[in-house]
Amino acid sequence: MTQLAPFYAMNNVIQDYAWGSTTSVNELFGIANPEGKPQAEIWMGAHPNGCSQIWVDGEWQSLATMIANAPDAMIGAATQATFGELPYLFKVLAADKALSIQVHPSKAQAETGFAKEEAAGLAASAANRNYKDPNHKPELVFALTPYLAMNGFRELPEMIALFEQVNVAEIEELVAALKQGSDAKALAAFFHAMLSLDGERKDGALAALMSYANAHADDKLCALLIDLETQYPGDIGLFAPLMLNVVMLAPGEAMFLDACTPHAYIKGTGLEIMANSDNVLRAGLTPKFMDVEELVACTRFESMPVGEILTQPLMEAGISHFPVPVNDFKISVYQGEHALRTDSAEILLAIDAPMTLRCGEAMLTVEKGHSAFVPAATGEFSVDSAGRFARAYN
Repeated sequence: MTQLAPFYAMNNVIQDYAWGSTTSVNELFGIANPEGKPQAEIWMGAHPNGCSQIWVDGEWQSLATMIANAPDAMIGAATQATFGELPYLFKVLAADKALSIQVHPSKAQAETGFAKEEAAGLAASAANRNYKDPNHKPELVFALTPYLAMNGFRELPEMIALFEQVNVAEIEELVAALKQGSDAKALAAFFHAMLSLDGERKDGALAALMSYANAHADDKLCALLIDLETQYPGDIGLFAPLMLNVVMLAPGEAMFLDACTPHAYIKGTGLEIMANSDNVLRAGLTPKFMDVEELVACTRFESMPVGEILTQPLMEAGISHFPVPVNDFKISVYQGEHALRTDSAEILLAIDAPMTLRCGEAMLTVEKGHSAFVPAATGEFSVDSAGRFARAYN
């Protein structure tokens, strides 16, 4: 093992998922897209499905391999002891179409579910597999452009009013039961029943919903339903905007997406940081497998007040720290020149101007849209940029 450098240029995987934008990454960062493919996500980290490479002694090497060869120096002894890996995945996410509505299990739920599916001999790649690993997947998204999403259940009176307004005969009794109960138990029963609709009843309910939406196309919520219906015709997830808070993040705003909370990204480009997990339980707007029973078992049926959706940053001079209630990751956004110190593995991304990292005689300049890996052993270093740069760490 050669002596570690204080920082390394990164070469990151760009995932071409079908929902991704073909233009946003190029427009924001100048990253070429000669084939015109979707540039949905830029992955910065050591995840096996898209591991970054770092420039070491004149060649690209796997970040995961480098960490495995010197874990204490690369990610820090405390991180290695607690997580045994780089515990976060940092992304640029550029959505042109809506992602599936989903819930991520808690750590305990993921451990139990993963062990159960492993014991059953379910293949890791099986379409009906819920748990790819025994980890939770909390996330935070920081908007680079206007960013439309859904997050958490609406307040029950608001939800009931919306369903009464669209007045869908096929689900009238379900809405009445929700209104009568007006508590977490009633919401759980309603959510389960809605996702379980099938056959003519489901088709009729969706037809009535879209008939209402098309008749009120000037309404923002109805316009969203019309847009989603073009992407996912016949999908029960079209009822989700009536159940979940619809939020538009302005550039520079952020929100946390907790375990057991239904959410979906609809359109926009942002930075996303998450625990290193692939666990997703889907709740609509998807052709993929949906396990309604497991989804409901892993969902917290509590309303999220609109005023609590945004994550309020802790401000310092030229710094926005976004607090999160987990130990897997932290994220801060900086502007200007800053003296920093690391005790964990860090990934720095130049957002809208090049950034220059310095440590003693060592210097690395990274263009916007690109990133650098800083080992835990680096200690004190500085970063300077005419624009913003994001710092992912733990």
